[in-house]
Amino acid sequence: MTLFNFLFLIQAFVAAGLVLLVLMQRSEGGGLGIGGGGSPGGVMSARGAADFLTRATKWFAVSFVVLAVILAGLAVDASGSGELDESLDRSVSATDETAPAAGDEAGDTAAEPASDDPLADVAE
Repeated sequence: MTLFNFLFLIQAFVAAGLVLLVLMQRSEGGGLGIGGGGSPGGVMSARGAADFLTRATKWFAVSFVVLAVILAGLAVDASGSGELDESLDRSVSATDETAPAAGDEAGDTAAEPASDDPLADVAE
């Protein structure tokens, strides 16, 4: 098992734990207008600020972000050489000598050369 896969597995467990910790916390009713009240044991009191769920959520969130940054760095190192790929170069020369002219179906050289206007053949 590579380091990336191991850290990715740890990241999944941390994410699941973070979701569970957030869902287990008591709603204070600030977001959707539901829930309740201003009990003295809420998040804003000294007792609520030192609550286990609050502290655990903080550390799970910090570890989630740190693991995300580490995994992004490992993914960049593993994915490429850091050089630009120029294999899709689409530059084409202005005149292609091998293609027949616009009115030249059978290779007849007596036909007039094609004009630069792409709408020259359009009837008015």
